[in-house]
Amino acid sequence: MEKPKLLLFNKWDFEEVEVKDPGLKNVISLKPLIVPTSMGRHEHRRFKKTEVNIVERLVNKLMHFGKKGWKNTGRMGGKKLKAINIVKTAFEIVHLKTGENPIQVLVRAIENAAPNEDTTRIIYGGVVYHLAVNISPVRRVDLALRFITEGAREAAFSSPKGIEEALADELILASRGDQNSYAIRKKNEQERIALASR
Repeated sequence: MEKPKLLLFNKWDFEEVEVKDPGLKNVISLKPLIVPTSMGRHEHRRFKKTEVNIVERLVNKLMHFGKKGWKNTGRMGGKKLKAINIVKTAFEIVHLKTGENPIQVLVRAIENAAPNEDTTRIIYGGVVYHLAVNISPVRRVDLALRFITEGAREAAFSSPKGIEEALADELILASRGDQNSYAIRKKNEQERIALASR
């Protein structure tokens, strides 16, 4: 008997999604599941988050929705079901606007919004220098997800646009590499600062 296919929200197929960036292939997990929740089984184990499905990681990043710069506070602190529903609706909007598989749009957005360089502080003889460094693939995905969710939050904050619509727009713009995307702007800004610090 054939095993039933696991589709995200019983709708979107993971099998047709491909990661083009060779650096991110091993850290973007496309493990099939229906509801993006793993009950935190990856917690307290180093680099285990690379095995967590990429849609779940987006959901987890969305849960920081409160006061600016504060992490687990505000309306979304720990409310995972609410975050899952936001992503579900945003994916519907993405599909309606682009006609593509929203998981593929998310993966492309992450590839485009992931910065390659950052700066680190080096203190040498009491003087602080900023030095450009390459970023590890795990951190590249982390930063891309953070920029995407921050962009959605900024767009939805005190505006008539809902968070679902803001997230869908951010994903579409980032997947196209559009300069109107908050995530792409943040990536370019970070890489520009790193270039100046070489």
